[in-house]
Amino acid sequence: MSKSEKATYSHGHHASVISTHARRTAANSAGFLLPHIQPHYKILDLGCGPGTITADLAALVPQGVDSVDGILSQARSLAESRGLSNLTYQTGDANNLTFSDGEFDIVFCHQLLQHVKDPIGVLHEMKRVCKKGGLVAAREADYASFIWQPRTPELDTWGSIYQKVARANGGEPNAGRFMPQWAREAGWAPEQVTVSWNSWCFTGQGATDWALSWKDRSVHSDFAKSAVKLGFSDQAGLERISAAWKAWADGEIDGCEDKIFVVGNGEVLCRC
Repeated sequence: MSKSEKATYSHGHHASVISTHARRTAANSAGFLLPHIQPHYKILDLGCGPGTITADLAALVPQGVDSVDGILSQARSLAESRGLSNLTYQTGDANNLTFSDGEFDIVFCHQLLQHVKDPIGVLHEMKRVCKKGGLVAAREADYASFIWQPRTPELDTWGSIYQKVARANGGEPNAGRFMPQWAREAGWAPEQVTVSWNSWCFTGQGATDWALSWKDRSVHSDFAKSAVKLGFSDQAGLERISAAWKAWADGEIDGCEDKIFVVGNGEVLCRC
């Protein structure tokens, strides 16, 4: 019997979410994978979002990239603007992929496993459609490992609420630390798995942009709707968090001239 996704995507697709995700590139989000890509490879990118990483990967492999379950109209427009014709996009379910066994040289996902009910099952599917000798690659954030300076009570509250929302929606916000375990439970032996840890480090304008994104996401995204619906906050509380993000972005908090926000990510390369 085929499976379907039971978890709810906590972020949603508000413009403030998509604008943040559109800053992701293969260089800043798939650096652990890039040295392993060969020009003749065929790649599957699951959960491609606005398609920025996908387009970068497609530029490296003339044979092409297939992408499942992203913001498809935006992703297609991006590919067209870059003159890339070796991509195909489709809506699908990572629990029940429509591709044949062993169809791809690399099967990749970025910030997907944290949002699904059964990450091990998704890894099984990724393994199924990957060629023998190919690579399954995944990179996932770990919210409890995030660090930022200066600290404020409101941003600490934001971190706590987000983790509660993500778990209530069926996900695991600290997926990064579970990557080795999930790979083992999906059937890979330790010697087949390479584990790494990498971070986005936002300072200066990058930190400001991150904070301004969360200023809006804290009150307008699906995260905000879930936080209120699930009883983890009320609207007034989210407004205070949003105001704190703006103050942090605008340098109105002591120490903000040197502000920094670090997003930790666990990574695995699994040889099939």
